[in-house]
Amino acid sequence: MTQLASLQERIAAVNDVLNAISVLTWDSRTMMPAGGAETRGHQIATLTRIARDLLLSPETERALEEAEKAIDGFAEDSPKIRVVQQTRYAVEHHKRVPAALIQERAALRTVAQAAWIEARLKSDFPIFAPYLAKTVELSRAYADCIGWREHPYDAMVSIYEPGETTASLKNLFDELRSGLLPILDVARSRPQPRSDFLFRDYPEERQRAFGLSLAEKLGYDFQRGRLDTAVHPFEVSFTRNDVRITTRYSRNYLPASIFGTAHETGHGLYEQGIDSAYTRTALATDLIGLYAVGGTSFGAHESQSRLWENHIVRSRTFWQLHFAELWKHFPDQLRDVNDEEFYRAVTRVEPGLIRVEADELTYDLHIMLRVEIECALMDGSLPVTDLPEAWNAAIKRDLGLVVPDDARGVLQDVHWSTGYIGSFPTYTIGNVMGAQVMETLRKELPSLDRAIKAGEYSVLAEELRSRIWRHGRRFKRDELLRRETGRALDPAPYLAYLRRKYET
Repeated sequence: MTQLASLQERIAAVNDVLNAISVLTWDSRTMMPAGGAETRGHQIATLTRIARDLLLSPETERALEEAEKAIDGFAEDSPKIRVVQQTRYAVEHHKRVPAALIQERAALRTVAQAAWIEARLKSDFPIFAPYLAKTVELSRAYADCIGWREHPYDAMVSIYEPGETTASLKNLFDELRSGLLPILDVARSRPQPRSDFLFRDYPEERQRAFGLSLAEKLGYDFQRGRLDTAVHPFEVSFTRNDVRITTRYSRNYLPASIFGTAHETGHGLYEQGIDSAYTRTALATDLIGLYAVGGTSFGAHESQSRLWENHIVRSRTFWQLHFAELWKHFPDQLRDVNDEEFYRAVTRVEPGLIRVEADELTYDLHIMLRVEIECALMDGSLPVTDLPEAWNAAIKRDLGLVVPDDARGVLQDVHWSTGYIGSFPTYTIGNVMGAQVMETLRKELPSLDRAIKAGEYSVLAEELRSRIWRHGRRFKRDELLRRETGRALDPAPYLAYLRRKYET
């Protein structure tokens, strides 16, 4: 099958360039001195342009045309068919976008992120505002190039979660909101558990030691990965054999590192679990977004991080098993705490300002708020200069809170500085998909809960590897869900999970 081999050689070269970009990106977020931002932006932009040029080269087009002839007769869902189909879709997508626009967006990310870090540190939105205004301008131009019908936000969402639109997200969010609010009312009517001990002095080196142990327990392979520190935690992969995660440490708030590490471990497990045969192919490369990402969509990726973070690590069973180990790392700080008190503290329902520290019942309200704002930025109804005021008003409306400063308000998330407008909905989609997958696994595998209660997390990991991870980008999100759960994305299991956890 020399035709397919020729195409694979071309895509492998694209993947290599994208992995080089990932290395530079990882370094820029973990190690790079602040003064390197501008030149690093140029480096990433140049490599992004090279990746795009390789994808659209005459040699790739010839190889693709020959491969399209060669796949006749293969099963519709075979890996070979999907490699060719996805490459063709990506080629046609990028033909609609000028190279200069792609390069300009890529160059902006690193300098915008440096500005965001400074602005967040100083709690001063005007430092970041010009970069965000440029990001929105380029996002609108990009949306116009790739095309949209009802709302320009549709185009941006399609990069991260193909098939979703502003209208479909509204339907999903309306259903979730109507289901979440009654559960939230019940949970908030109950006395708050004590949580004072979460805010004691927790040395960073001991938090890191526990985090390393936690990631290893869940199955993360440190022979093919590492744990570092970042302002905003993330996971990045340079093929299946080098998948890195980060977390952040708050000396006076222990849950930040525990659940941040668990979340990014879920992402890392997905990438490490992709079939090794897909390495350097279109089934482990986002050819649309030009990222070296193997998960089938950002929502599918978030489903795995939120699954491990909430269904496993934020469970009573987990802390019944592992609180003693945590206590060994922090005997003075946890001297007057037992496992049940710790579990109740980390699952308390208390609306807060910070999304990544939000409880499970208010988390999606944070996402809905951000999507509302992104839509307004994209259609021009909200000028960037008015963003802090709009943000603060929305937080007051949805969570009843007063935002004290920009750092705990509009500057708290890294996403806009990296150009990821349209990615926020994928967190809620991930919550829904993760619960749907877990419901199916529990129905089909009565022994699963026994294994989880015994701390045998490899049983769950093997099921997820077989059903989700190994397929990489072979199947679309809903196609994958139908194969494994019998239906497309459905919020009912997620709402049922939350009711069991917070109403009983």
